[in-house]
Amino acid sequence: MSSIVLIKGILLVIPAVLLMALVLPPRPWRLPAAVVIGAVAGFVAAAALPPGILAYVVSFAIMGSVYAMLSLGLNTQWGYTGHLNFGVAGFFAVGAFTSALVTVEAPTGMAAQYTQMAFGLDMPFLVGVAAAAAVSAVVAFLVAVPVLRLRMDFLAIATIGVAEIIRLIFQNERWLANGPQPLRGIPQPLQCAVRGDVCEWLPAWATALLEPLSPRDYPLIYLVIITLFLAVVYMVVERACRSPWGRMLRAVRDDEGSAAMNGKPITYVRIQSFVFGAVIMGIAGALYAHYVVTIDYSHFHALFATFLVWVMLMLGGSGNNRGAVIGGFIVWGVWSGTAFLTSAIEPLLALISDDLPRRAAYFRWLLVALLLAGIVLFRPQGLIREEKVVSRYLRGR
Repeated sequence: MSSIVLIKGILLVIPAVLLMALVLPPRPWRLPAAVVIGAVAGFVAAAALPPGILAYVVSFAIMGSVYAMLSLGLNTQWGYTGHLNFGVAGFFAVGAFTSALVTVEAPTGMAAQYTQMAFGLDMPFLVGVAAAAAVSAVVAFLVAVPVLRLRMDFLAIATIGVAEIIRLIFQNERWLANGPQPLRGIPQPLQCAVRGDVCEWLPAWATALLEPLSPRDYPLIYLVIITLFLAVVYMVVERACRSPWGRMLRAVRDDEGSAAMNGKPITYVRIQSFVFGAVIMGIAGALYAHYVVTIDYSHFHALFATFLVWVMLMLGGSGNNRGAVIGGFIVWGVWSGTAFLTSAIEPLLALISDDLPRRAAYFRWLLVALLLAGIVLFRPQGLIREEKVVSRYLRGR
């Protein structure tokens, strides 16, 4: 095994182990099984897969992690508290653009005529992610105070409107984030390690380990970063939802009047849950922006950043964090696979009508809609049911 294959295998083992630990059932053997399966899968993928297929698998895992994080944020709002939030795309966009503005260096000279932005602070990656979380929390709080007075259908309509307002602001206000033109040059963390530059804060052993990698291998490093974020977010959400605060969320969701009679601050609990979920969505947006490097308002359309997330949560299992992660990867796999399917059926569609091949992309949404209908009809509780006993103390007894 060559050194480059060994390094790629090591980089693939870390996210593989983390993802296996998230999706395997909570049993005593979960961690050892995750280590074994992840190690085998990582080294086999690095050694056996051609470079093109390996790059596709890594890209798929990165985007699946982004959507899994969005699904976790929505699960906090809908699965545990009952907020019918159809404005996921809005907080996703706020996180992405905030992190971009914080980490991008403001253009000067001729470049300033083509790229306009409110500010460019040229701050580190982690500062950008933290700023995305903070701004998403502030926006969510300002939205939650008036909007959460509504219920069910009216709440869904209001959150859709909020998300569209946010998207149109980023589209039309060029002074804010370059308007309809793409915002380019978003920095990527640890990019210096594959470019041969000096990473001052990276340990010497890590620099030596990553030295054989080329810039085309950078997605392997970013996959490690984003799966670490996903694992941390999952653990925080899981701990919060199993705490007394999380059980209070379920009480408010199931019987708001009874919870109020027992002295629970209903309004504050609903706002806290909404803000907590929006923070997770903002972090997902920041991680997405630093992966794609170039963003604009079209990346945050409701179909891609809200509808798909709802299908993911419904498939995985509302009220179950492990199901939210699994649903995120499965539906993203279905969505990615339909791209190959539409390409394959274009010759067949051309035999029927010359106009049909240009509409082949709509078959992707048709298949996702059929998947959603199947979930509602045959598995409304999702692949993994919501746990009735979430307290680890009671479950242990």
